[in-house]
Amino acid sequence: MTTVRIQKVDSESDIEIPRYMTPGAVGFDLAAAHDAYIWPGDTIRIGTGLKFELPGHLEMQIRPRSGISKLGVQAFLGTIDSDYRGEVCVLLYNGGPERFQVRKGDRIAQGVISPVARPHFEFSDSLSETERGEGGFGSTGVR
Repeated sequence: MTTVRIQKVDSESDIEIPRYMTPGAVGFDLAAAHDAYIWPGDTIRIGTGLKFELPGHLEMQIRPRSGISKLGVQAFLGTIDSDYRGEVCVLLYNGGPERFQVRKGDRIAQGVISPVARPHFEFSDSLSETERGEGGFGSTGVR
């Protein structure tokens, strides 16, 4: 089993260690380290009060939680690299019509830790042919 070391930004804080809420959960919850308000149409940065030490072969993705997304508050996707040692923060956007209150301890996003491939890149004069080819946005239909 891989171990990820976590440090509190404030050693006296009562912030809890992240946990998976169900046995089949892919993501663990990230909670707000402080209170804040988000006005409609605004984006704010909320600290989690935690720093992570990820092994070099892993990354952490910040993803939205459906519980607050259904209220119009969306966490932006983000990536935490293995060499980052600062506080993990979440960007929250309020797309709803009302001011949204974030309270310390609210679960505002989820983290997913995944392996990372680091391939070698090289230029080429040609690429292999596929059935799809250069078909991009909408090329496979809408439904």
